[in-house]
Amino acid sequence: MTQPLEHGLISDAGRGGQPPNGTRQADRPPTTSLARRTNVSTTKAPAKLETIRALLAKAEDPRTPEAELAWKRAFEMMVKYGVEQAMLNDANPASDAPTGRKIVLDNPWAMERVRLINRIALALGCELIHLGRDGGGPARRVHIFGYASDLQRVELLYTSLLLQMNSGLAAQSVPPGHGARAWRRSWLLGFINRVGDRIEEAERGARDEARGETTATGRSAALVLADRKAVVSRSYQQAYPRARKGGTTTMTGNGYGAGWMAGSRADIGGKRIGRTTAGSIAA
Repeated sequence: MTQPLEHGLISDAGRGGQPPNGTRQADRPPTTSLARRTNVSTTKAPAKLETIRALLAKAEDPRTPEAELAWKRAFEMMVKYGVEQAMLNDANPASDAPTGRKIVLDNPWAMERVRLINRIALALGCELIHLGRDGGGPARRVHIFGYASDLQRVELLYTSLLLQMNSGLAAQSVPPGHGARAWRRSWLLGFINRVGDRIEEAERGARDEARGETTATGRSAALVLADRKAVVSRSYQQAYPRARKGGTTTMTGNGYGAGWMAGSRADIGGKRIGRTTAGSIAA
């Protein structure tokens, strides 16, 4: 089975497009904690993001009675925060600047982690390029472009969904007669695609809700968000002028549907399907 490669998951053609400083190293080495392995933020987060981070930490513990409510509140705040920062930045450009982060994503399933963070980054108004393997090992490198506030949102959501994706996969039993690795990989692809669709839907909803708002300079929310997207795209294209889009990814396993359903149940803070606790994905 062949699935189209997600828009934006692209490779550096012939390794010809060097970033401005010529390096491909991550901003910092990954930590040993799976939950915090990818830390996009390099500056102190604003108070609202710290609140969101605290809510997500509470929601990750299924023993917490308020876990379900914490998930919902965290994601609602995260989506609104993106629009709020864009509107504030229009009147005060120094409050939120476009930037880039180079990150190493470790095994297991490093390439699938690339796909997960790619879907999140694109949904939140960023651009991502896959730089290939990190040295000779299995880890993968990516470079994400976006406004600082959006990169912080990518970090928070990726950390949360990576935990859910890994715990959900660990709970699966491969059906008899199926190759284990192929089935698990197809499960991951189903999960990632469904979760990505849901994040995109939530972002569209937040932008539609802000359609009638204007900034202190009198510009509409739609125009502000479009301009930010153009700035991010231009930064990315200047850094990697020879980048090309990827082709297709071939999937041989039959776990896609199960992964897709798990992605429907994954907590991104919106309406849940068949969820009773916030700390796991139903099999």
